[in-house]
Amino acid sequence: MKTWMVLAAVGFLAFTPVVAQGQVVSSLAGLHGVTEQAVTATADQVSEELYSFRPTEEVRTLGQLLAHIADANYQICSAASGRTNPSTESIEQTKTTKADIKAALAGAFAFCRGVYANTTDAQGAETIPFLGGQQMARSAVLAFNSGHTYEHYGNLVTYMRINGITPPTSQ
Repeated sequence: MKTWMVLAAVGFLAFTPVVAQGQVVSSLAGLHGVTEQAVTATADQVSEELYSFRPTEEVRTLGQLLAHIADANYQICSAASGRTNPSTESIEQTKTTKADIKAALAGAFAFCRGVYANTTDAQGAETIPFLGGQQMARSAVLAFNSGHTYEHYGNLVTYMRINGITPPTSQ
């Protein structure tokens, strides 16, 4: 019992300076950077031909997954910022080439980097409507963005492994 209490106290004390220094959103931005790097490296690494690969007809192609990540980054970061989504079309429905999808991903990730950079911890604590009007802290919406991106990076890893490719995070 004492060990658990000591560990809990150490954990609390380790986390307290992060909150006190106002680094919650900057930490979330760091997580976003990790997911961005993994997805961008995947988009770069796989061949144009693999952009049309899908393991079964019921799932998205590799290119559609990458395009979906771009769409979602625009949508989620727009919600977190309270601004209108600057992407006026469905990337997943309109982009099919490696070059077009990579450009769309770059734009979406850059947009989100700006949202993270311009969100203070105080704003991160504010609640906003998300996922059908449910009230969530703005920082939770930003965390959801990285979680969603990494969820689909996991799909991409499977697609790469099926094709004998070592994913960027395993290299």
